[in-house]
Amino acid sequence: MSAPAAPRGVGIGLRHAHYEAFMAGPPDVDWVEVHSENYFGDGGYDLHVLETVRRDLPVSLHGVGLGLGSAAPLDAAHLASLARLVARIEPAVVSEHLCWGASAHGALHDLLPMPLTHASLDHLSARVSQMQDALGRAVLIENVSAYVRFRGDAYSEAEFLAALAQCTGCGVLLDVNNLYVNQCNHGEDALAALAALPPGIVGEIHLAGHRATPVAVIDDHGSRVAPAVWSLYEAALARFGTIPTLIEWDTALPTLDVLLDEAVLARECLASHTQMQDAAGLRS
Repeated sequence: MSAPAAPRGVGIGLRHAHYEAFMAGPPDVDWVEVHSENYFGDGGYDLHVLETVRRDLPVSLHGVGLGLGSAAPLDAAHLASLARLVARIEPAVVSEHLCWGASAHGALHDLLPMPLTHASLDHLSARVSQMQDALGRAVLIENVSAYVRFRGDAYSEAEFLAALAQCTGCGVLLDVNNLYVNQCNHGEDALAALAALPPGIVGEIHLAGHRATPVAVIDDHGSRVAPAVWSLYEAALARFGTIPTLIEWDTALPTLDVLLDEAVLARECLASHTQMQDAAGLRS
């Protein structure tokens, strides 16, 4: 099984605070990722910046608003807007989340965790297939930070994603920080989660910061990647290979040079892993 994949190397999120720097010339990154919904309009400065950056760098479109697991029908207007953006930008990859976020009364604007049941798998498989049919391409689905688990769960999240990929042909966007957050909050084994995902299924990795509170560890994307998450990232590379990696930072946004520093660390990890693979190949 081979997932759709983000561009090779290390990317960062393109955020409004850094538009001026990007418009002056592409920084030293291999690609950028944007939240799809911010560019659904048919004009305006945001879209102008994205189209300008796209001339120099590949783009990954990362959705946060479709709510694939919601009981309400998928928003046809949302899907149509996403399809128009895909046609306009020609992204390397399109992704969404394993979550729900809407009811019959409206959108809740959050990435809410799914019950991981057989019925949910059937529901998600149909919805992911609908999304892929609308876009004419396979997509990646991201594991989320979950602050509750359900007694009726029949799968771990990783097992659920592996089954979803088997059913639909989608791939997985592996958020390593989310694995760590769920390990801290629920006692889940992040290494076991990596082992539950087949090689070839992961098309992109996210790295981000989190915040520890007296109640829970919060996935706030507001700080540098923690040492424990870097260690888990190394384990993910050992399991899946040199997967394209994004430095994700959304709150308390720093200056661009801080993001680029984090990108350098991720690039060094990828290069080190490639060297180890090459050395192993020579020995064999």
